[in-house]
Amino acid sequence: MSGVNNGGMNRRKFLATAGTTLMMPNIMRAAKANDTSDLRIAIVGTGAEGQVLIDAALKIPDIRFVAVCDIWENWNRKRAARILQKFGHNVNEYLDYRDMIANEKDLDGVLIATPDFWHHTQTIDFLEAGVHVYCEKEMSNSLVNARKMVETARRTNKLLQIGHQRRSNPRYRHTYHYIIQEAQLLGRLTTINAQWNRAVSADLSFPKKYPVPPEILRKYGYKNMHQFRNWRWYKGLGGGAIVDLGSHQIDIFAWFTGVNPASVWASGGTDYYDKETHEWYDTVQTLWEYPTSNGMVRAFYQTITTNSNQGYYEAFMGDQATLIISESASRGAVYRETANPETPLWDKWVAKGFIMPPSGTQQTKGTDVRETVPAEEYKINKTFDDPYHKPHLENFFNAIRGLEDLNCQGEIGYETAVAVLKVNDAVRTKTMHTFTPEEFYI
Repeated sequence: MSGVNNGGMNRRKFLATAGTTLMMPNIMRAAKANDTSDLRIAIVGTGAEGQVLIDAALKIPDIRFVAVCDIWENWNRKRAARILQKFGHNVNEYLDYRDMIANEKDLDGVLIATPDFWHHTQTIDFLEAGVHVYCEKEMSNSLVNARKMVETARRTNKLLQIGHQRRSNPRYRHTYHYIIQEAQLLGRLTTINAQWNRAVSADLSFPKKYPVPPEILRKYGYKNMHQFRNWRWYKGLGGGAIVDLGSHQIDIFAWFTGVNPASVWASGGTDYYDKETHEWYDTVQTLWEYPTSNGMVRAFYQTITTNSNQGYYEAFMGDQATLIISESASRGAVYRETANPETPLWDKWVAKGFIMPPSGTQQTKGTDVRETVPAEEYKINKTFDDPYHKPHLENFFNAIRGLEDLNCQGEIGYETAVAVLKVNDAVRTKTMHTFTPEEFYI
């Protein structure tokens, strides 16, 4: 399998032809390499995802939170401020992010963890104000607005990191660089199977004593508290399960294959929940085509919210082995095909520390290679026990300091947004969507 950068073949071709109009070092890293002072960071959106980012960032040294913003004062915002104060971060509180921009003149970076439909406006305004931006995925629920985000980052020469955190996960990076690229243990990649299954759950409620005032809800785009709390299910606000969950894994398909998809077919619907409150689909199943330099790779992906069987994982299958990996640290191994006789070669990669030797007794092959025999399991020799988002935030902060390049700059996030947002279109039209290479370019 040929080596490619994180953005895939299309991204590489774009950069090769961009000439002097795009200076990658200026987009991918900032210029504070010799500055050892704390980075001054703000966060906009302190709900569940914002709290996850705060918890992870608090484990990173030399970061100083100075401001928080959320429209839910008596629950999200006050809670976040109390937690940060407990860890020595005295923060200013804001209802409106525009007041934060007006008053906080020396921000190094901002973390945006608001609902998807706010991402583009907030990102663009902070970039225009000279602030580097870490924006959660999906970068926008509109490709037009996602494109504007990237264009603004280029024009302002500020960093834009999109929150596909697997791009910085040490186990995924180890797997990509060593198991897939260098050792090529899978052989020729042919098939991908992946899923994110969640159990049935009730819609999110809220403490009746602490509602957001109706006039504030309306000002910021919500009809009522139910919509505010469950925005992912409403069209115009979020994108449903395929965007909320599927984005992370569909992003990995392009990274590991090295190309963007050529087509996607999808079937889905709101099959279980109330269609009045779940406008987006609770079940989506997809089929993708990835035309790699070694041949076509076909991928099946599903996300369901009615059963949690086997949770979430990605399985990359080649003619020599299968890789199963998940953001959950309990999953991560390569399974050698029983017809693959290259034991000395695999021992070489064990010795180099790419994989761990198989545990237990070696399996004996049958005389017929088609016979079903349990495959040997080689665990990925890379542990990771930190919060999932911590390495991606570290990468963003290090890029601000000029020490690293971003692992998921806006252009990569845009390519993933193109692939993912078209799934809902394919479900709606009941047709296959065929991508053109130009769709992924900015």
